Amino acid sequence: MVKKKVQISKYVISDFITASAVWILFNILRYHEIASYFGYSSLKSYLLSSMVLEGQLIVPFYWIFIYYLSGYYNKPFGKSRIIEFFTTFLTVLIGVTILFFIMILNDLPRSFHIYYELYFSLLAIQFILTYLPRLIITQSGINKVKRREWASNVLIIGAGEKALGISKKLYDLGYSISGFIPENESTGIKVDKNRIAGELNNLSVIIADKRVDELVVALECQDTDQLMTVLYSLYRYKLPVKISADKFSMLSKTTIKTIRDIPLVDVTDNNLSEVERNIKFVMDKIVSIIALILLSPLFLYIAFRIKMDSSGSVFFTQERIGYMGKPFKIYKFRTMKTGSEKNGPLLSSKNDDRVTTFGRVMRKYRLDELPQFWNVLKGDMSLVGPRPERKYFIDQIVKKAPYYYLLHNVRPGITSMGMVKYGYAGDVDGMVKRLGYDMIYYENMSLILDITILIYTVKTVITGKGI
Repeated sequence: MVKKKVQISKYVISDFITASAVWILFNILRYHEIASYFGYSSLKSYLLSSMVLEGQLIVPFYWIFIYYLSGYYNKPFGKSRIIEFFTTFLTVLIGVTILFFIMILNDLPRSFHIYYELYFSLLAIQFILTYLPRLIITQSGINKVKRREWASNVLIIGAGEKALGISKKLYDLGYSISGFIPENESTGIKVDKNRIAGELNNLSVIIADKRVDELVVALECQDTDQLMTVLYSLYRYKLPVKISADKFSMLSKTTIKTIRDIPLVDVTDNNLSEVERNIKFVMDKIVSIIALILLSPLFLYIAFRIKMDSSGSVFFTQERIGYMGKPFKIYKFRTMKTGSEKNGPLLSSKNDDRVTTFGRVMRKYRLDELPQFWNVLKGDMSLVGPRPERKYFIDQIVKKAPYYYLLHNVRPGITSMGMVKYGYAGDVDGMVKRLGYDMIYYENMSLILDITILIYTVKTVITGKGI
């Protein structure tokens, strides 16, 4: 984690400095083309003008935001220099085009062709001064990985021929092999017995002790059920789990990532691109701020009705399990009578007599969920994502559907495909059925799908089909 933050900081600082330098260089060029029309007598007076200085303050932050949205900072390690070249160029092209129409098109050049000179000059300067420092930082990172200064710690599940072969290839690529976990007592061990880290039933301790970054499954067995059982048992550790692609071709919706000649399937990943991931995060914040402001009169009305309807607090808080398995406090408008769970956790049913009169109205129109915009703003939740559950019920769900742990790889949502297609679940079996829809969402995540779910949610609220 520290290595990742250091590398990201290098990219951010480099991009900020180069963006500042580019704006100065561009304005020197700009002065010779258009400044005389604005009445500036010298380069110094032009560079110290409010128009240029405002840009000098705003533009570097603009570029950091553009680069953030592009997903460039999400994964600072394992960058391909060829892909980095094209992604940097594409991001700069989009960023320069936006900047040109916002801040430069209002210039009054002596002839129209000056616009082309300004545009392509800014594009060239921005790309070259951005890409070259990035290339140096990336190459330095690659060298540190090869020297194992920044090597990822990989724990291999398996200790046979396949595990040995994959470990040698990963080691040659700069990975650090933390050890091997034999799949069972009957399968022969081909690796050095001193490299055996322990057993599967003690995996949590091994991962913590060896600070494991990734898990690679390289089992010898051909039994699909056994393979899937091992695979499901690994999801709870919230680490990337990669498997040899030849064994898991049936996992058609997973992403195949080839490390040179090692085809690996990342079975914990989803289809959401880094660009979409960051846009989703930013839009969550923007929409939540707008919603909390615009809906504040409705919040006051609901609070008044709750106090009139029954005794107790307006808001209801409860611990749920969220992103990466971390607990958080979820906020809702109280829909039940105070003390409704004196005898322990209990799911609500359709005709639950614990629900207040106005609480039933709120549930019908999903108004009780509105305070969760605050959870989204805090970063606990997203607008769209699998609904967060309590640990008490998660422990029961994973006995029937151990792949539930995959949902902790994304932020839970105010609304979800499961809520839209299935609705409230009255028991664990219902929660497992709803889980099927959330898994479909997880495997097919996209901004378009999020928008579709939001539209259906609005329809549910308007029609009052929340129960």
